[in-house]
Amino acid sequence: MPEKLRPLRRILTGHDAQGRSVIVEDGSPRDLRTMPEREGYQVANMWVTTDTPAKLEQADLSAEHKGVAPPKRGTVVRVIDIPPEPDDPEELERAVGAVFKAHFDDAHRSSAEGGKPKHPGMHKTDTIDYAILIEGELTAIMDEGETVMRPGDVLIQRGTNHAWSNRSGRMCRIAFILVDAE
Repeated sequence: MPEKLRPLRRILTGHDAQGRSVIVEDGSPRDLRTMPEREGYQVANMWVTTDTPAKLEQADLSAEHKGVAPPKRGTVVRVIDIPPEPDDPEELERAVGAVFKAHFDDAHRSSAEGGKPKHPGMHKTDTIDYAILIEGELTAIMDEGETVMRPGDVLIQRGTNHAWSNRSGRMCRIAFILVDAE
C-alpha cells in the first residue's frame, strides 16, 4: 500500500456583506475522487471557471465538472496524487485505463505511429497546462524524450501528446492549471 500524503486543503476567499475580504471555506476539496483499481490515486478539482475573463463571484462548479478539459473559454485547477507504477505492464495498462475511463474520457488517447503507445497514459488535450510538482518525483513522457520533475518544477504543456509516469517507488502530488486553448 502506498504511503499516505497529507490531506488536501482548499481555502476559498470572498467578501462579507460589508465588502471586506474573508475566508469563505477552509477544508477538504468538494470534489475528491479515488480509484479502487489504482490504490492511492486521487484527483481533486479545486476550482473551475467557465469564461474568460472569469467572473469573481462565480459559483463553485468544481464538483460538477467532469473530464480532463476545462469548459470552453474556462479553466480547471486540479490536484492529483499518483501512486508508484506497478512493475507489471498489463497491471499498469488496466490501472491507467480505469483512470481515463472514470475521470478523463474526453482526453484524446493516442499511440505512436503504427502501434503501441510509449506509455498507456499517452494523451493530449486542446489546453495550455501549467503542471507544478508539489511532492515526490514524476516523469513527463513526450513522443520524443522525457524528463524527471521534482518538487517545485513547473512544466508548461501546450497541447502536446504526453503521459505521466511515477517510477520513484513513492507517492507524488502534482497540481495542474488547465486553460482552454485553440
